[in-house]
Amino acid sequence: MPLTSDGSSPDECDVLVIGSGAGGLSAAVTAAWHGLKVIVVEKESVFGGATAWSGGWMWVPGNPLARRAGIHEDPEGPRTYLRNELGNQYDPVKVDAFLDAAPHMVAFFERHTKLQFVDGNAIPDMHGATPGAATGGHQVCAAPLDGRKLGALFGKLRRPLRETAFLGLPIMAGADLAAFMSVTRSARSALHVAKRVGRHLIDLALFGRATQLVNGNALAARLGLSAAELGVEIRVSAPARHLLVEDGVVTGALVGGPNGEHAIRARRGTILASGGFPHDRERRRELFGYTPSGEEHWSVTPDSASGDGLRLGEGAGGQVDKSLASPGAWCPVSLVPYSDGTVGRFPHIIERAKPGIVAVLADGRRFVNEAAGYYDYVSAMIRETPPGREVASWLVCTRAFQRRYGLGISRPAPLPVAPYLRSGYIKAGRTPEELARACGIDPAGLRRTLDDYNRDARLGEDPAFGRGSTPFNRKGGDPDVKPNPCVAPIEIGPFYAVKVLPGSFGTFAGLKTDERTRVLDGDGRPIPGLHAVGADMASVMGGYYPSGGINLGPAMTFGYIAGRHIAGATGDDDAATTV
Repeated sequence: MPLTSDGSSPDECDVLVIGSGAGGLSAAVTAAWHGLKVIVVEKESVFGGATAWSGGWMWVPGNPLARRAGIHEDPEGPRTYLRNELGNQYDPVKVDAFLDAAPHMVAFFERHTKLQFVDGNAIPDMHGATPGAATGGHQVCAAPLDGRKLGALFGKLRRPLRETAFLGLPIMAGADLAAFMSVTRSARSALHVAKRVGRHLIDLALFGRATQLVNGNALAARLGLSAAELGVEIRVSAPARHLLVEDGVVTGALVGGPNGEHAIRARRGTILASGGFPHDRERRRELFGYTPSGEEHWSVTPDSASGDGLRLGEGAGGQVDKSLASPGAWCPVSLVPYSDGTVGRFPHIIERAKPGIVAVLADGRRFVNEAAGYYDYVSAMIRETPPGREVASWLVCTRAFQRRYGLGISRPAPLPVAPYLRSGYIKAGRTPEELARACGIDPAGLRRTLDDYNRDARLGEDPAFGRGSTPFNRKGGDPDVKPNPCVAPIEIGPFYAVKVLPGSFGTFAGLKTDERTRVLDGDGRPIPGLHAVGADMASVMGGYYPSGGINLGPAMTFGYIAGRHIAGATGDDDAATTV
């Protein structure tokens, strides 16, 4: 048996998982439930990866929660939708593997682990005009969890993303978010928020962090708790240096740690799940066409998601799929200057669909239906920016809009907006022209855009870009605004704007795999012993973004597939009660 660099014998396990986000932990839990010894190594001092910072939603058509709610969808519906959305990127074998396994994945975790779910049955697919699009029943999210149930593991869980939390308190999409947004207009909302914040202040005093876990933080926590109960060992501060390969078979990895490098041998398989390459500057420069230096991109993922898994896979003969429609899971981001000199990255998800806001380029032109998906917004921004110009846009609204809905990280009333005006995060002007000059936007162009927009907005219409024309648009709007929940004039100043740049929730371009997650070599043959899931696996969506949850849904599902495949599982384990 070979020795490690410190002279000791290597660790042994059945399955070695490199990375601790949803894909890796899904695989780890599944394999462990089937009786395998599993070790998870994570290079950071905390586990959860980008999952712990995410919204936590998973796209899972046909899931058990939807069926229990009476939503019985023709299985061909999601296939029709993806076939039309993905075009020549549609891979029927992988799509079938995903759609067939996804409902079983949810049922398995729901029945056999600590991962419980809440439904998103009212969330529509993003592109309602595409044949096969559903108006609901495709989304699930991890149920909230009291972090104290994690015990010693709680200290190793990545904290929520600073920019999307309130004083460190994560807010869940749906009723929870609606209460925070309407706290000054509803006694019920005020009571809800008071209870949440009051509990949070106690948690801060006792634990120094939030214990009311929701969204992706709850997903990572529940997966970690499930893994621990099944005997999975999660090792943090343990970066994988390179894969061990013997006679063409991947047999584990050399892993760093406080006492030097140490070999971990995996008898059954090694799974790459390190989060893709959103912070790999060189690979961004190569694959992100709009960023000549690789620096002009602001991902809302942890800095540790820097392409380790792709490099490890390539070192063993794997190939990165560069043919996808887009290499990144784009989202619009604004840069948040903090008083300590650091800069945060805020993902613009909520306010873009609200009535009374438009997005413009430097010439003052609108370029997109602002209520569309985040990927669509950035794709249009990249496409419409003239060559050689900075890829950037501005979200423009009135002070009244900001006070009601917020603008970026600046929260609505009663929280103050003045700090964001002083820091320069929000630009202001008494007139559109004054605002334009503060932002570096063409004043005449912005005035012309607002005049054209307002003429139709007074009637609740947007013939130029169709705001409010799809169920997804309207879901994000304000139902109290009639006739169009996504459209209102922008007329009475002062006027506000925030600069928006191209960012991402992660990457799509990953290692080529088969439908069982086995990494393929240059000849398209599986590399024995090597699998990839999550963002280390080339996206089954082919570089498109047809709905929310299309990162985590496939990550969880293909992790489940990988765990079952390595364990040699057959049949439907979601219906079983024992290994």
